[in-house]
Amino acid sequence: MAFTPAHRFCPGCGSARLAWRVPDDDDRERQICDDCGSIHYHNPRNVAGCICEHEGRILLCRRAIEPRHGFWTVPAGFMENGESLATAAARETREEANAVAEGIQLYAVFNLPHINQVYVLFRGGVAGGHANAGPESLETAWFEPHELPWDELAFPVIHEGLRLYLADRDAGHFPVHMGDIERAESGVLVVRHHDGTERPAELDWRRSG
Repeated sequence: MAFTPAHRFCPGCGSARLAWRVPDDDDRERQICDDCGSIHYHNPRNVAGCICEHEGRILLCRRAIEPRHGFWTVPAGFMENGESLATAAARETREEANAVAEGIQLYAVFNLPHINQVYVLFRGGVAGGHANAGPESLETAWFEPHELPWDELAFPVIHEGLRLYLADRDAGHFPVHMGDIERAESGVLVVRHHDGTERPAELDWRRSG
């Protein structure tokens, strides 16, 4: 079961008298204020990122923040209120890599129910190939496919997204992918694509440390 963060105080009235129970006409527990009766919903967070390519090389950022400080990722981060997914992916590319993403197209959607996230990857280019580290990155670098630091990637979803991208690039065709990355009953993290294929996830760092 995924961890659901809880409020310590009611956002509506400030009361600390919060309890988990199933409201009328609902089918799961919600956090409810015993003083004002407000029901607080905790929903998945959307993450948007971009696989950026320029002259055959792929842009990665080395993280300057936790989790996974010092590991590599594509520019990505949480979607903000008032923006579209594509806008969020472009903004994260600008913030983390000081790069202007151009021609971005939807590429892959991954549900991560074990951590309550939906991860949306786009693909595109970078204006002029110009990139350098933003405040949340230690450095940026352009990698040839054979140079990608697979053992130093930050998250399983990045590993899977790049694996798919390189296979599609070799095939000359970029379909939109959809899948789930979740923890099986055995405890193993698996990738389940919606075409029916399944494989163990790479970089299960939450278990391996």
